[in-house]
Amino acid sequence: MAKQQRSVAVMRAVTDAVIERLWSGDETMIRIPEVCAATGVNYGSVYHHFGSREGVIDAAYTELFRRAVGGDLATLRRAAEEACAPRDFLGVVRALGGGASSAGAAGDSRAMRARVVAAALVRPELRTSVGAAIGATTDELAEILATAQRRGLLRPDRAPRVLAAVLETLIFGRVLEDLSDAPVESSEWAQAIEDLLTGAEAGAAASYA
Repeated sequence: MAKQQRSVAVMRAVTDAVIERLWSGDETMIRIPEVCAATGVNYGSVYHHFGSREGVIDAAYTELFRRAVGGDLATLRRAAEEACAPRDFLGVVRALGGGASSAGAAGDSRAMRARVVAAALVRPELRTSVGAAIGATTDELAEILATAQRRGLLRPDRAPRVLAAVLETLIFGRVLEDLSDAPVESSEWAQAIEDLLTGAEAGAAASYA
């Protein structure tokens, strides 16, 4: 058990150091000797746990993706369990669902998620690990939306996992708008997400007032 705990600590220290460098620069600038010097982990341990430099970077990218969505999921879960009315839950969704512009933490998080996905498209091992993380995220989001449906906070006529997948796609797609020279207004983008979840596009908005 002690050996396993040490291994987890080593992997976390290295992953954290690489994540810090990915936030501040391109992956081509990452040097394993520098990571070793910063963490106190020896060169052999890094390669024992991760296999290669690419393995280190893949692990950091996967953890980056998990962290980028983890906080949002926790906020949504609290809202699904505690909101007293649909408008309260939908207000949280609007705030997290791409309503914010590319400025600040929300835009940075979306950009990093896009960067991870772009890297995964050309790296098979990273694609496998990120794909598993995306699947787990969709499952957890579906559970959250199912809770909101049971509590009368969302439209009940769509499968939770379908809503989760479409919502994720809309949130991720905001990256394109962040890059556009004529982006959709944040309020309009957020309203489109709200319409998806309430059924307002089918004239059902009145039942969610």
